[in-house]
Amino acid sequence: MEKSLKTPLNSIPQDLVCAADYARYAKQHLSHAVYEYVVGGGADEITLRRNRQKLDEYFILPSVLKDCTKGGTHTTVLGQPFRHPLMLAPVAFQQLAHPQAELATAEAANHLETGMMVSTLATCSLEDIAASTSQTKWFQLYFQQDKEFTLSLVRRAEQAGYGALVVTVDASLHGIRNRAQRAGFVLPEGVEAVNLKDRPPLPRQSFEPSQSVVFQGMMSEAPVWEDIRWLQKQTTLPIILKGILSPIDAVQARELRLAGVVVSNHGGRTLDCVPSSIEMLPVIREAVGTDFVVLYDGAVERGTDTFKALALGADLVCLGRPQFYALAVAGALGVAHLLRILREELEVTMSLAGTPTIDSITSHSLQY
Repeated sequence: MEKSLKTPLNSIPQDLVCAADYARYAKQHLSHAVYEYVVGGGADEITLRRNRQKLDEYFILPSVLKDCTKGGTHTTVLGQPFRHPLMLAPVAFQQLAHPQAELATAEAANHLETGMMVSTLATCSLEDIAASTSQTKWFQLYFQQDKEFTLSLVRRAEQAGYGALVVTVDASLHGIRNRAQRAGFVLPEGVEAVNLKDRPPLPRQSFEPSQSVVFQGMMSEAPVWEDIRWLQKQTTLPIILKGILSPIDAVQARELRLAGVVVSNHGGRTLDCVPSSIEMLPVIREAVGTDFVVLYDGAVERGTDTFKALALGADLVCLGRPQFYALAVAGALGVAHLLRILREELEVTMSLAGTPTIDSITSHSLQY
């Protein structure tokens, strides 16, 4: 029998001082199955571990005696302003963490002047989430089998004021998530992707003995490059591809005149045994050049992690699991506190490294 869960806190405990503390506290506020679903990676979790290990192999090389009194973390990406170069990644089914779900996260983003990507699989409507924050907001899009329904999501995002579409391209299938399977995770009753409520039913499929449920079944719904070209013709919103590890794919995105890419392996949750995001970030930056938008996603838990990603070529750094843990622990207060911690950690890191502005953080700021 599972222990009773603690209700969300309305004040921050004295010993909760960093992102890792939220992961520790979250175990008391999430069921075992939900916690395992969120914390786990794909298969043997080799990539999940590598995301952290490779980040830790980079060291910051400080430059001393620099005047940092005019420093700041402001930046602009795609012509849209950011108070600091941290953006909330699209995390699905946030009602699993807190009753107010994505609305609480949006409230925190608003107070801490943080950009937010909103998941197709949100448990609140994309319109309500958009109305809850005045900050830069982008809509993360999963292509649906029905193109007209996909287009309806795009139109809703346009009308709600989202500033870009972030198309996830590395998760056409769920990864082999053994940890969640062992924990018996299923979505609880009442938790659903509300933005997909009106989705047309999927057609029934039958297979010949020679066919595969994966290749001829599930992958028949997966988007291809031609679908991205189709999407470009349907909207004037900037399109960013999320889930890029190959420099060849990044270059193709640039050649298609897309707005940018997110270097990401989906938090190690889809295909296992792929490289970490941080080791592919500088390779992709070199491949696409300096004037193409590149975002980073993977294992960000400290201001020093954000600094390292910026130094290796990221324009913005995405925050995934920690926002879910903070939401579970203390709702909007927790997410806001987490964001404040990470912003202040970045400012301290920049000051001690002698790099007072985002532009002054370069590969020369690191030792590998």
